[in-house]
Amino acid sequence: MLKIALTKGKLFDCALDLFEKAGIIVFKEVKNTRKLSFLDKDKNIEFSIIRAFDVPTYVEYGACDIGIAGKDILLEQNKDLYEPLDLKFGHCKLVVAEPVDIARNDNIYSWSQVRIATKYPHITEKYFSEKGIQVEVIKLYGSVELAPLMGLSERIVDLVETGKTLQENGLVVIEEMLDVTARLVVNRASFKTKDKEISKFLNIIKAAL
Repeated sequence: MLKIALTKGKLFDCALDLFEKAGIIVFKEVKNTRKLSFLDKDKNIEFSIIRAFDVPTYVEYGACDIGIAGKDILLEQNKDLYEPLDLKFGHCKLVVAEPVDIARNDNIYSWSQVRIATKYPHITEKYFSEKGIQVEVIKLYGSVELAPLMGLSERIVDLVETGKTLQENGLVVIEEMLDVTARLVVNRASFKTKDKEISKFLNIIKAAL
């Protein structure tokens, strides 16, 4: 049996649509239940509903053979996973943003040091270090846009889809760091021990894409 990790949230509906096109059943009522595991007996696949940031861990340790996760999470965690497919949905951008009044006379390339609040400390530190900018990173777990309003930091690094939340909180994008889409990842040991099953699954998903 293949064990597949899905996550509720923005990627979930897109994943359901993709699997439906591939002829794989994920019961849509999972969105309205607390049940966290579902079985497609015909395809011999078990689906588990997992928090987005935990998907790479479940797959790396072999609790799941396959998972769907955003490229932002994969880069932030840098897990030892095989990443065979870009699923082409869940498009977002990882950006640097700051208050509008500061941005009017600011230039990121003139910075020598900066304090940034973010959910992505490793990506942020690496990005600015490569630019020769000393960065103090404050890790947050939610509502990153609040940091400049509360004086925690003037700048943030966050994931944006439309930019509406930034705009409503008086922030503007000053640098685009990364284009993000959903990726399908596979446990490296599973790719060897279940090679036929996983290869067949990948071919079905490729055809649906």
